[in-house]
Amino acid sequence: MTATPLSLDHLVVSARTLDEGVQYVADTLGVAPAGGGAHPLMGTHNRLLGLWGGAYLEVIAVDPGASQHAAGRARLFALDDPAVQARLETGPYLSHWVARVVPPRSLERWRSQYPQRIADLVPMTRGDRNTQLSWQLTVPLDGAFPSWQGVGDGILPSLIQWDTARHPSQTLGDNGIVLKSLTGFHPQTQTVREQLNWLGASHLIALEEADAPALVAQFETPSGLRTLGAPARAT
Repeated sequence: MTATPLSLDHLVVSARTLDEGVQYVADTLGVAPAGGGAHPLMGTHNRLLGLWGGAYLEVIAVDPGASQHAAGRARLFALDDPAVQARLETGPYLSHWVARVVPPRSLERWRSQYPQRIADLVPMTRGDRNTQLSWQLTVPLDGAFPSWQGVGDGILPSLIQWDTARHPSQTLGDNGIVLKSLTGFHPQTQTVREQLNWLGASHLIALEEADAPALVAQFETPSGLRTLGAPARAT
């Protein structure tokens, strides 16, 4: 287990198109994600919504305007997975979450020490010279969600470390939206909990036994309590 607990960086809503994802979040939370940009390496693009406390929500989709992403590399967050693509045909959903690693811990060094526990690191950028953000993100070569002993399904977090002092949440403003809880449903909670404990991220998400993996996030909004995601049936 890491000596420095991780913090929540952002939640991920996957969508077939950005317009569909933005509308889904706006209909649920009352505020439309905005800003964001393109990830040339991955052939994806996003829109962002600030959350209270220095985190944010990301809507991500395949970028139809991307000429070509990196040869031989699958897109992140399992967007090239046929099962995920089939699910996106039914609408956007809360698919994943990302935990932040901060100095003095080096994500690159940590990964080199435990390559079986932590996926490959991918350096990524977004924006132009004046507004560019850069970071390192754990992304398996096949683009799948992080896993431990074959278990992941979006419930285990990707890890991120920002190379720039400015964090996206600092430019998104206060929308009056507070993440109240994040819950992961999974049929193998013991394996999920083992990896979360080792990462130092178990305090960021509650776990419940269920027939199928799912993420559910509850938010306090100016219009009251709102929920992204649907709980799986408990076993």
